[in-house]
This record gives sequence, structure tokens and C-alpha cells, in this order.
Amino acid sequence: MSKITTYRQPDARMYQYSLDQALAQGKPILLEFATPGHCTVCDDQLQIVKAMLDKYQTQVIVLHMDQYENPQAFKAYRVIGDPWTFFIDDQGVVRKQQAGRMLYGEMDVAIQKMLKPAVTKPAS
Repeated sequence: MSKITTYRQPDARMYQYSLDQALAQGKPILLEFATPGHCTVCDDQLQIVKAMLDKYQTQVIVLHMDQYENPQAFKAYRVIGDPWTFFIDDQGVVRKQQAGRMLYGEMDVAIQKMLKPAVTKPAS
């Protein structure tokens, strides 16, 4: 794990897919950009991300990108600084992104919104 993250308590489930592989699964994705090797807030944020993974592990794919180990991903998503959190729906559309720390409740609500079925208008 030390070759893919500086996180002191990595969870293999956050590293089982590349982003391309995760998008191909057709599930919502929580994509966390955090470099805990130099960022205490990032370390705390990843604890919350792990709690989301435990809660939604069959419904949502959770990915962690570490700047030290995957700088191309930071560049591709135009992430400057960290943590940054992206919520990507099952169609691959970024529905929400947030720079900085998120609280458990904020992250939970964002995931729940991605999981709600789309509301369709009745035919006239």
C-alpha cells in the first residue's frame, strides 16, 4: 500500500479500482483527493471517507487519490491543495465537488442525493 498512498491506515477497498475502472462499473463514486503524508486535515477526512465506505460499500465506489502517488489525477481534476471531494453519479457526471474538509453529515447527504432515483415528470 505504501506505493499508492501515504495514508497511515489505508483500506484496500479504496484502491481496488482505477478511476476508469470505477466509472465502468456504473455505480456512484466518492472520489477523495487527499495527501495525508503532509496534511492532518486530509488524514481526518479519510477517516470520514472510510466511514462512508463502511456504510455504502455495496452502493458506492470509494476512491482515494494521493498527490504524492498520483499527481496526474490531481492535474486532470484541476485539484490544487487538498482535501477535495468529488461525488460522481452512476452516469459519470460530477454532481458535487467540495474543496476542504467535509463533515460526516455533509458527505452522507451528498451520497444520499446521488443514490435517489431520478424524478421523472408525468406525461401530459
